[in-house]
Amino acid sequence: MRRHIMMLAFVGASLFLFAAPARALTAAEEITVRGRLGKTVEAGGWLILAEKQKYLILNSDRWRGESWFREAAEVEATGEVKSDVITTYQEGTPFQANSLRPRGNSGGSGDGAGVTGSGGPAVSGMMRVVVSGDALVQAQPDTAVAQIAAVTQAKTALEAQQENARKSDAVVRVVKQAAGAGAEVKTSGYSLQPQYAYREGQPPLIRGYEARNTITVTLADLTKVGQTIDAASAAGATNVDSLSFTLRRDRPARDQALGDATREALGKAQVIAAALGGRVVRIAEVVESDTMVRPPVPLYREASRGMLAQADAPPTPIEPGTLDIRAQVQLVAEVMTGQ
Repeated sequence: MRRHIMMLAFVGASLFLFAAPARALTAAEEITVRGRLGKTVEAGGWLILAEKQKYLILNSDRWRGESWFREAAEVEATGEVKSDVITTYQEGTPFQANSLRPRGNSGGSGDGAGVTGSGGPAVSGMMRVVVSGDALVQAQPDTAVAQIAAVTQAKTALEAQQENARKSDAVVRVVKQAAGAGAEVKTSGYSLQPQYAYREGQPPLIRGYEARNTITVTLADLTKVGQTIDAASAAGATNVDSLSFTLRRDRPARDQALGDATREALGKAQVIAAALGGRVVRIAEVVESDTMVRPPVPLYREASRGMLAQADAPPTPIEPGTLDIRAQVQLVAEVMTGQ
């Protein structure tokens, strides 16, 4: 008898342990979720992006035919969290919606994506607008770069080389003195090549050799550019191969051009949105094109080809001009319009 009573007690306790969880699972709690609609690769296809959590709508097909059901639309849903559902990518908490409706932007708070209207929440549309902005900023250059060459010719390679070494050494010494302590003087190229004489029907003959030593001078003091070129000419330099002006500290000018281009693009998006009776909700994408710096053409460049000025000529005038810094920006803006 005692053994029978103990067996009944064990069976009763087992039934209680297995029955209690079953009663807890049947009492699913209904919650309200507010957020923005977003697409997903999950089978459901749509998420509600709440402030701190994502909810995967398991039955989104029920509302896909609605005009307000689109990406970035603000919605409010009531339903149940399905903790026993496992999705492929586990993006978002599985959510079975019992009701789903758009949210109006009441009170002008700016945090909603809808447009208010009388008689309930307004039906609104979201579209993307692609606009571009362009800006040009002019700046004064702060650095000059000149390439000065000493060219010599002789019957033999050794004679051309020795004569060029003498001239190049003299040019380097006077250029360093004229350009000042802050200038950078370096050899950027050297060549020694035979010079040929061509006759019809005969192989070319070497008639001599040419040696070329190119020196690059970088100056921060633009007032010394002319006197540096003149000093190089007097010391034996024969060519100014190039003269250009740059802006080493170009970050402020580039930032200004980029900011102006961005503001122009945003202004275009706002004008388009206003013309459509809506507003810009957010900027979805920003693409910056290459910022271009167009160097000025110095006044001296055309006059510097070939032989330099004579020693008794007046100082060489150098006018650096201005640099053109251009920036281009493309914006993709999301615009909410009333329908």
